Amino acid sequence: PAMADTCLAPTDQETTLNPRRLTRQDLRSWRWFGPGDTRAFSHRSRLQQVGVRREEVMDRPIVAIINTWSDISTCHAHLRERAANVRRGILAAGGFPLEIPAMSLGEVMVKPTTMFYRNFLAMECEELLRSHPVDAAVLMGGCDKTTPGLLMGAISMDIPAIYFPAGPQLNGHFMGQKVGVGTHTRKFYDELRSGKITERDWIALAAAMCRSHGTCNTMGTASTMTAIAEVLGFCLPGASSIPADDSAHPRMAVEVGERIVGMIWEDLRPSRLLTEASFANAAATYLALGGSTNCAVHLIAMARRAGVALTLDDLDRRARDLRVLVNLMPSGDYLMEDFHRAGGLPALLDRIRDRLALDALTVTGRSLGENIAGAAVAEGCEDIIRPAQRPISEHGALAVLRGNLAPDGAVIKPAAADPRLLRHTGPAVVFEDMPDMMRRIDDPALPVDERSVLVLKNAGPLGGPGFPEWGNLPIPKKLRARGLRDMVRISDARMSGTSYGTCVLHVA
Repeated sequence: PAMADTCLAPTDQETTLNPRRLTRQDLRSWRWFGPGDTRAFSHRSRLQQVGVRREEVMDRPIVAIINTWSDISTCHAHLRERAANVRRGILAAGGFPLEIPAMSLGEVMVKPTTMFYRNFLAMECEELLRSHPVDAAVLMGGCDKTTPGLLMGAISMDIPAIYFPAGPQLNGHFMGQKVGVGTHTRKFYDELRSGKITERDWIALAAAMCRSHGTCNTMGTASTMTAIAEVLGFCLPGASSIPADDSAHPRMAVEVGERIVGMIWEDLRPSRLLTEASFANAAATYLALGGSTNCAVHLIAMARRAGVALTLDDLDRRARDLRVLVNLMPSGDYLMEDFHRAGGLPALLDRIRDRLALDALTVTGRSLGENIAGAAVAEGCEDIIRPAQRPISEHGALAVLRGNLAPDGAVIKPAAADPRLLRHTGPAVVFEDMPDMMRRIDDPALPVDERSVLVLKNAGPLGGPGFPEWGNLPIPKKLRARGLRDMVRISDARMSGTSYGTCVLHVA
């Protein structure tokens, strides 16, 4: 152990960050493997049973790789390979990796909704870290609820942790246009229902839309939340936008593995990263991104885990004077691969640096301001990440609404809505629950026209159950046939971040 402490001692820069230099005996894993008693002997013996040498756990800090890979979680199908890259980095930096699987929340496959299980994943992550002999964690996720779930667990456990984002899919193309996962699913389904495309076109779209590993390639919930992880300081700079199948992605995995070992000696824990200012940075970033309304739910939950008071009204207040600058679907024209080419999150943060607390600490051991020094929007990409003087919409990414249906609040994404509907009066067409809506929505006798407001009840945390993404109610078939593409819809459900339309959500 004495020799290992010399080999793995922090650098001068790291010592400045943490004046008390940690030694191997200071770390959690030492309690399992270091003492000379029978319990430590048993722990060492059991690892030797599977081929781990005594010196590997006695002389090195131990890093958990919390991996949400599974065959059915399609966004994470490549994370088994990326975990091998993370291992390389950990070993090169003098750590010892232990890969530990965690529940994989694939948004498309899990029923009734992955939101039903977000806190389950948070508890699992926290207790995996608490109950095992690990000194730090690499959190591997990306699909919508995995990011807040893993981070919430790591925040509560409060050992050094770094987030590894799964990365977005490559751009899709169909019928001569870029297509975004989720966003164009609904658009082309409406065209199918209206007879504008054929069943053969619909089948071809499936392969053209999803053409690589990774999360949705729009500014949906996945990309919103991985960007939030980055601005909160949990990711390496620029990591959140690297496409899953870009060669930079496995290289980033190695860097993550190397960096987490340094964070152990610096004792760089979530409680040192997360402050009121860092969550204010996250709120500003969310709004400039034009991110998913789901972020309002997750960001507040993460702040509460960190002991920071953040409310829906705080987000609403910020949204009133900060417009959407990122021109990505569903609010804009481009996809995540384009955003990465334009400079990714560091370039956006440079655009809004006057709205940020640049002294916020990050996993690099440097401040947010230091991380984005020299960042800029790439030449020719000014339409993807706009300057503040030229937002993509006069309306913001979020507005909080209140009224007789929602005394405790509701939200809407104005930038993704039809501007003509933002002030509207019309008769309500009410559905008691999802089965009622599915039975009647396309009934020719349904008393509905262009002025109507569709209202779905009993789709919230209790009614769903689990607060499902049912809020993007379908346009009735007879109205779709007349060319109608948006109408006011109100529910206590959530909506996928890839969706669009004049949808009032989270009615409380």
